[in-house]
Amino acid sequence: MSKIILTGGGTAGHVIPHFALLPYFKNNHIELLYIGSKNGIEKELVHQKSIPYIGISSGKLRRYFDMKNFTDPFRIIAGFFQALSCLIKNRPDLVFSKGGFVSVPVVAAAWLLRIPVIAHESDMTPGLANKLAAPFTKKILTTFEETLNYLPKNKGIFTGSPVRQSLKNGNKAIGYDLTGFNDSKPVIMVMGGSLGAQKINHVLREALPLLLDHYQIIHLCGSGNLDKRLTNKSGYVQYEYVNQELPHLFSITDFMVSRAGSNAINEFAYLQLPSLLIPLSKNASRGDQILNAKVFESKGYAQVLPEENLTVMFFVESIDTLYKQLDNYVEHLSSGTESTGTQNVYHEIISILRKEV
Repeated sequence: MSKIILTGGGTAGHVIPHFALLPYFKNNHIELLYIGSKNGIEKELVHQKSIPYIGISSGKLRRYFDMKNFTDPFRIIAGFFQALSCLIKNRPDLVFSKGGFVSVPVVAAAWLLRIPVIAHESDMTPGLANKLAAPFTKKILTTFEETLNYLPKNKGIFTGSPVRQSLKNGNKAIGYDLTGFNDSKPVIMVMGGSLGAQKINHVLREALPLLLDHYQIIHLCGSGNLDKRLTNKSGYVQYEYVNQELPHLFSITDFMVSRAGSNAINEFAYLQLPSLLIPLSKNASRGDQILNAKVFESKGYAQVLPEENLTVMFFVESIDTLYKQLDNYVEHLSSGTESTGTQNVYHEIISILRKEV
């Protein structure tokens, strides 16, 4: 039986794509182990999938001044030796990394032990973690074809993104029952990423009086961000986080309002859901979401509202404009190739396994 160690963390976007591959691993009797940070979001997510989990020390390499810059290098070094010990003990046939800083010591330790590593880059341009990991990998798979321009020519392979095919298994009757909605008005799902988005939450709630006459709204607001004053608001339902309910909620959704994290927007495309994307500004990120959103806009999959323009007026206008053009967006989405990403990624993993085992 082959054994693969999965790694990645820091945000749900570095974890959830692994889950898209689980049915393929299970069908081929591949043993799995996950290495993540001791207290990161990935720990809880992986435990929900009943995958054995090992937590290691993890630090962040920042491009800005922070007092933690003086202590985190020691955490990274400790994480490297912890990862090395884990790999020696478990001797996997391959390491598959989805990025995030916890993955760097794991990838480096695997290289030292001559264990092949495949990494996957979600965004248009490689993040710092994958840049650091690149010398230790055999292949770097990409969500966007344009990302190949930023990678060594002998390593980059365009595959698309692994997306959870189970998201298509939702039941509309259950979705309507969960929300109390019906089919009399279109349904919008609003989400701000795994940690929520305070500005989107605030503007949406301010805009509810203008929206609820025309739309029903599912709001995934993030942990600790529920507004109890809106608990019984007709046509509006809010959740901190959803898991098993998500496919059912997607099944009744007509279009999305979201940040522009790569994994999330590729799942929208897989489900053929048009979206209004509000990418993180360069003040709060390295600009990767802005690039992701531009690609989806150019394909006719999404409309983009820059965060700098996120006011109640522009928010409502953008939603109305998107809804009026919904059929055009769905037509573009129906001709996309996002559904093949999971199979492509798995094929690359298996091709390396066959060479090594």
